[in-house]
Amino acid sequence: MENIDVQKWMDILKDFTLEYGLKVLGAIALWIIGSWVIKKIKKLLVKAMDKVEYDESLEKFISSIIVGLLKVLLIVVILGNLGVETTSFAALLAAGGLAVGLSLQGSLSNFAGGVLILIFKPFKTGDYIEAQGEAGTVKEIEIFTTKLNTPDNKEIIIPNGILSNGNITNYSTEKYRRVDLVMGVSYDADIKQTKEVLMKILTDNNKTLKDPAPVVNVRELADSSVNFNVRPWVLSENYWDVYFELTETCKIELDKAGIEIPYPQMDIHKKS
Repeated sequence: MENIDVQKWMDILKDFTLEYGLKVLGAIALWIIGSWVIKKIKKLLVKAMDKVEYDESLEKFISSIIVGLLKVLLIVVILGNLGVETTSFAALLAAGGLAVGLSLQGSLSNFAGGVLILIFKPFKTGDYIEAQGEAGTVKEIEIFTTKLNTPDNKEIIIPNGILSNGNITNYSTEKYRRVDLVMGVSYDADIKQTKEVLMKILTDNNKTLKDPAPVVNVRELADSSVNFNVRPWVLSENYWDVYFELTETCKIELDKAGIEIPYPQMDIHKKS
């Protein structure tokens, strides 16, 4: 009786080995070869992104996403090779992906915005930008958010979704910037003398550029003053230094020249 049972189990094991042994070996071989191919694809992908000089965080994220998808595809292929019905498995994955996508619409929007920012680079870390009603130096660009540091050292976190879909002013992209000042003087002041004083202030400042040349001209005849545009060009990194220096120097030099800087005033005429 025992010999019959042993023989029976030997036959079952033999049948199982004949039916599934080659499939299991094929699955193992597929996993080894597939994993090797995925590693090669990852290296080629990273090398291609390095040539384009993508952000390091974007490189890691994209490569990990692609590797993950390729591994899922490899597992599906192996299961199909073993005879497992993969249609329902694929449908389950699709349904799960749809559910996750619907529940994370905002996060996916921010992710897509982060990818666009890191690929097209409208700004980079260290740039001074203005966006979504906020302005500051870009501290860090992450996949879902961008962090800014304001001049008074506050941290502002902006979701990348709305950031990538709105207007962005980048003050650091160009090498040169124009400082725009408006100086108002009394109607009694001599226009030619005022222009000479203001132009001398610009040319004497060692941070203003000679090319493009600075400009001083009459902007408007306002209610209480004649307003002048004072516009020198400077290196972008010197913008605020020059702005504050010129504002102070204009007041000092106009006072020295006896040119009055009026304040808003109103003449009242009383009828007797």
